[in-house]
Amino acid sequence: MRTTSKPFNIGKKLVYEAYKAVKANGGAAGVDGQTIEQFEDDLKGNLYRIWNRMSSGSYFPPPVRAVSIPKKSGGQRTLGVPTVADRVAQMVVKQVIEPDLDAVFLADSYGYRPGKSALDAVGITRERCWKYDWILEFDIKGLFDNIDHELLLRAVRRHVTCPWALLYIERWLTAPMRDEKGVQIERTRGTPQGGVVSPILANTFLHYAFDLWMTRTHPDLPWCRYADDGLVHCRSEHEAQVLKDELQARLAACGLEMHPTKTKIVYCKDGKRQLTYPTVKFDFLGYCFRPRLVRRHRDNTMFCGFNPAVSVSALKAMRSAIRDLNLRRQTQLSLQDLARQLNPLLRGWIDYYGRFAPSALAPLLRYVNQTLLAWAMRKFKRFKAHKIRASQFLQQLAAGRPDLFVHWRRGMVGTFA
Repeated sequence: MRTTSKPFNIGKKLVYEAYKAVKANGGAAGVDGQTIEQFEDDLKGNLYRIWNRMSSGSYFPPPVRAVSIPKKSGGQRTLGVPTVADRVAQMVVKQVIEPDLDAVFLADSYGYRPGKSALDAVGITRERCWKYDWILEFDIKGLFDNIDHELLLRAVRRHVTCPWALLYIERWLTAPMRDEKGVQIERTRGTPQGGVVSPILANTFLHYAFDLWMTRTHPDLPWCRYADDGLVHCRSEHEAQVLKDELQARLAACGLEMHPTKTKIVYCKDGKRQLTYPTVKFDFLGYCFRPRLVRRHRDNTMFCGFNPAVSVSALKAMRSAIRDLNLRRQTQLSLQDLARQLNPLLRGWIDYYGRFAPSALAPLLRYVNQTLLAWAMRKFKRFKAHKIRASQFLQQLAAGRPDLFVHWRRGMVGTFA
């Protein structure tokens, strides 16, 4: 039953649940400069205003704040940061449309989906690399910036019938972007990377542009997609090259462009597959797949397999994150203080990158220990210029207090030298 005279029947509980999800995700302020903490200063009033405007059809999103961040591969990526209030409004719509859309998506689409993870994608790719000799690794250039609005809305309308959700999706697609100089930029394509509804909209677009197309045209080739990064397993180099050409044409027909340097054909070389080919490795979701010596459990012998482990670029990014904390010079802190800063990072990294080939994390954990060693030598006078004594102190501490740091308690102490 309709409980208000508003044209759209949106429950107040929906808005409150959306706010809780936005708060849990965190995030920076939008163009109004309002943080989540400031939004909460008048939480009841702010949530009421969002509900009132959405229910009456009078909600219009403010401009999205453009923020440039560096890409791992070099260059800059532009994120669109909505205001906190707009993130709540977007979350309301996302939580309404997600059950209908997610039920339509195919099993091998892994990005930004409930119940699926990047590690699931890495795991299935690992198994398929053992069965198929070749891979087409593809990347879509500027996906979030180039999605065709008309094609996207056609896809969304096939599965979303909620009239107010469709209304606000259209408004978010055309909301302007404001750059760092305050210049407002009108938008006719794309959905801002950083918006709450953008991932599910991008998935819907690629469901038709790639997923269903692959199922229809190449039903015998397994594939895996995480947002705009995808892999297709092939039986020969020729098959991979033909598919590459076809996919390039398909994406172009949908207004998208295959990334010229990030798209490549890879030979999954191992102990049995010994062809000579220039590309025998690829990075996917922070893991590097390449030929590696691995131990066979049943007889403890070594063999060459095509397997994933943490990538060089991921290790570099993690070391950079630790270096940015400047812990070596924070001599006013205690070891417990250092642990409070490091443990959340280490726990996340070990849980993710330690799933496959955890021994490959050794350089990172050694760097953490070296950071602790440098800190100890600065903090304690008795260790100044006595690296060995400081190293022995930390080694003994790790044995006696393994609960202090995450990698210590998991038996991944390593060395301090």
